[in-house]
Amino acid sequence: MDLLRLATAGSVDDGKSTLIGRLLYDAKAVLADQLAHVEERSVEGLDLALLTDGLRAEREQGITIDVAYRSFATPRRRFILADCPGHAQYTRNMVTGASTADLALLLVDARAGLTEQSRRHATIAALLRIKHVIVAVNKMDLVGYAEEAFDDAVRQVLELAAGIALEGVEFIPISALHGDNVVERSGRMAWYDGPPLLERLETVPVEPPAVHGARLPVQLVIRGEGGARWAAGRLAAGTLRAGDDVVVLPSGVRTRVAEVRDADGPAEEVEAPLSVSVRLEDEVDLARGELIAAVGDAPPPVRELSATVCWLGDRPARERDRFLLKHGTRTVPARLEGVDGRIDFATLGWPDADELRLNDIAHVRLRLGGEIAPDPYAQSHGTGAFILIDEATNDTVAAGMIR
Repeated sequence: MDLLRLATAGSVDDGKSTLIGRLLYDAKAVLADQLAHVEERSVEGLDLALLTDGLRAEREQGITIDVAYRSFATPRRRFILADCPGHAQYTRNMVTGASTADLALLLVDARAGLTEQSRRHATIAALLRIKHVIVAVNKMDLVGYAEEAFDDAVRQVLELAAGIALEGVEFIPISALHGDNVVERSGRMAWYDGPPLLERLETVPVEPPAVHGARLPVQLVIRGEGGARWAAGRLAAGTLRAGDDVVVLPSGVRTRVAEVRDADGPAEEVEAPLSVSVRLEDEVDLARGELIAAVGDAPPPVRELSATVCWLGDRPARERDRFLLKHGTRTVPARLEGVDGRIDFATLGWPDADELRLNDIAHVRLRLGGEIAPDPYAQSHGTGAFILIDEATNDTVAAGMIR
């Protein structure tokens, strides 16, 4: 069976944790002892949100704070599900949960429609280039299962999607609390002729990674038998095999792969995202932070970047502020040269800004204190992303996608 990674998105109280609980419960993916524990803690009926909200603060406040990961399987597919928080204060956690997702499950309250936080989450899904988005219009029971309420939510989302280039959007009306259209088709919405949510999750195609030259950020250098030097790391893109022509960046030294090993030993070929160690034909000076790339489409080393960032730091950032930029395994000093625009979620415009505040999404320019070899994020997620780190606190303050 193949694997689908999905992340929930949407505003607080739209019912994400309840939906995930319902999905796990109706798909019989809840262990008996876990179900018994939830039943003991439930006050009125079975509180399905407790199946995912595991922190004490989450149970006390009735909100999701951290990303809760759950894995389950059906006869047709395996799933890794990230239940992301909807509260604006925890948008940074949503970025983390959605960064590896194949599909975003965006919940919209049928009564409230799109909120600012829902718009923010949808924009993040678009920026992360998530290929599939299922919009679950939830709480249909509270609007009498009316088709008009569903159509209004669909219209709002489609208008937003056109403005932020969100593609691959599908819509399913549900009631997470009562299980309508979650695992089984609901008789209460005869006007809807599509599949229930679980069936669609089982059939959404998982596309293989785009064809791309090899990218191996060097994690460490190992001494092998006879003093041979092996470069080890997690392959970020492409494949590696003996005989491949490669270049070591940013130095630009060209050589050839002599031997490849994976976790089981010598291998003919290793494909991303597996961990690998390679021995090069020439005695190349290698160190952590360098990038081994295929010669055919190797990215040029740069000291300036244009990027889109999601600001995660509590302290605002202004032009000329300094940070550490971590790209793959390489860390270099970085300076914020300018903010070219910060998205306005009401108008979907990118007006000028002189600072970045918590949860802002903005286009920025960065000047680096050392060279890195990045790809555009649209071409390679593994080598097109970076984080910014506060030098004083070591906190991660931004997640960036190279434009």
